[in-house]
Amino acid sequence: MPMPPAVLRLAVAAAGLLLAATTTTAASAAVPPHAAPDRAAAGATDEVAWTAPLSTRGRYIVDADGNRFRLKGANWDGAQGSWTGSGSAADPAEHHAGQDSHGIPLGLDRAPLPQLLEDFHRLGLNTIRLPFSNEMIHSTAPVPDSAVAANPALRGRTPLAVYDAVVDALSRNGFAVVLNNHTNTSRWCCGVDGNERWNSGQSTARWVDDWVFMARRYASVPRVVGADLYNEVRRDVLDDPNWGLGDDHDWYAAAQLAADRILTEADPRLLIVIEGINWTGVPVDGLPHGRPVLSPARTLSHTLVDARKLVYSAHFYGYTGPHHSGATGIGETHDPRYQDLSPAELAGALDDEAFFVTENGRHHTAPVWVSEFGIGSGETNPAARAWFGHVTDYFADHDADVAFWPLVGFAGHDDWALLRYDDAGHRSGILDPGDWRATAWQRLMTAPGRTGPVPSAVLWRMLSTDHGDAVASLRVRATGDWDPGAHKAACPDGTRLAGLSHTGGRGLCTDAGTGDLRAADARRTVVTDERYVPADGDWASGYTKYQCPAGEFLIGYSLRGARVSAALCVPARAALSGAGRTVWFDRSDNRPADGSGGDFAYGAYKGQCAAGEYAAGIAFTTRVGSRPGPAALLCRTLP
Repeated sequence: MPMPPAVLRLAVAAAGLLLAATTTTAASAAVPPHAAPDRAAAGATDEVAWTAPLSTRGRYIVDADGNRFRLKGANWDGAQGSWTGSGSAADPAEHHAGQDSHGIPLGLDRAPLPQLLEDFHRLGLNTIRLPFSNEMIHSTAPVPDSAVAANPALRGRTPLAVYDAVVDALSRNGFAVVLNNHTNTSRWCCGVDGNERWNSGQSTARWVDDWVFMARRYASVPRVVGADLYNEVRRDVLDDPNWGLGDDHDWYAAAQLAADRILTEADPRLLIVIEGINWTGVPVDGLPHGRPVLSPARTLSHTLVDARKLVYSAHFYGYTGPHHSGATGIGETHDPRYQDLSPAELAGALDDEAFFVTENGRHHTAPVWVSEFGIGSGETNPAARAWFGHVTDYFADHDADVAFWPLVGFAGHDDWALLRYDDAGHRSGILDPGDWRATAWQRLMTAPGRTGPVPSAVLWRMLSTDHGDAVASLRVRATGDWDPGAHKAACPDGTRLAGLSHTGGRGLCTDAGTGDLRAADARRTVVTDERYVPADGDWASGYTKYQCPAGEFLIGYSLRGARVSAALCVPARAALSGAGRTVWFDRSDNRPADGSGGDFAYGAYKGQCAAGEYAAGIAFTTRVGSRPGPAALLCRTLP
């Protein structure tokens, strides 16, 4: 979410001040029964032209019928909290823009739900990103009657029960709902505020448990389509988040864990939305600092147990920049802001930080959702206003999935809001003549883009055993631990192993050329010796060869340290035959010339079968002085 440029987004870190402790609600809540739909308050929906659940095909999100579903969204904030962290939380003046949300979506005190939802439709929206805080989940105190004055049926409910009613109403009215864990506490985000990381002030385990709770709670609501795991992961006073170091600040690993538990324990229908890293370093000229955003996914991308549920997301505001925190005064550097960039420079920054992800045929290929961008209707800075035109042009031209921040505000308080309501419920905002943002907004909402059926896209996914197992196959998990004590990797169901790295333990999976090659039965073969190598079939002389039995192919491998421990093979649904070849990669890369899959093991030698082949064996050496990692693959032609 935006903080006004006058706010010192990271000035506390720059000045070396201590972070004040933030009060959180201590009460814990057992999973209650799902709140009854409040149909009288929300009304019924007209028939909508999309079918849940959503999934992905290459860079596109599609509905259950395989048709493109472009997220045209906005953020209905409030349930994440609005207190700025200074003064009394009971004083509206101490809340963002003087708007006390009382921990529920803004506007319920001013307009009935049916009116709000009708206004959302008028904007051209089909998706609502609905922030919440962990504190909201556990709060047991009912909201004040004044907070739901325009919706008296919601009186006496806890913030979570109000959130329930909003979720139900949105779903019934045809909106896709993406749940967004925005903050830990009910304090306004996003500086040094106690909400910097998913585990600021709480454990990763508690955070993941809360996500399982929320995903289960709305599993029966048809149009709850996504779990946006955490908002604007960033540095606190002392430490940076990271992407793949395996420590307590590893956002890559935490997101992987949360995604795994949501999809296996709570709701397998959900898209998993993983935002990049918003800020690292200290914003002082001469010291390293910047916004990594999604750039780490180039070399380390996520592989989920359902490989077609991953969506990456990023936020862009004009007053921030590739190396600018958005601060003024203390914490401000001489780096350019996005609004200082020419259209070509801005496009280059957006490509480099986020939209490279949408390139087809890579291990990181996924939709990119710009789940926050925005600007105020009262903005007078020519550079900022020009930026809004440039960035919306880019989004329109790139057929991007988007969500404006924010959707609802109070008249006379937050001019950023698309829609603002006064005390009597009268609406103003971008739907009115004179709002300078309307032209760019209308172009973005109506820009031509891909519609209708989206063909199936070849899937490429990375396996990483950097800090433990990477078993992405639910079928393999169901049959137990196939190599206890080793680091194990197995491709998501529907894909097969296509590539390996000589060092580093990385693998590449695909369904290229044949789709799901695996037979329906649960058989598997764990290969730990050369018993399946034919007497006349030494395809890697002098090397130890773990080869699949006839009629089977590789879906996984395991390592003990750097040494190959086992190969995991499964039977094919059709007879396997065809010529084989040895792909060596212990001295250089040996990959298809078209670069399919991308660099799945940056800095390491890699070997990869062609798209029309399957892998049937792994060779390695145990010679003294040689690296014991994979050295060659046996690649055979697909049937």
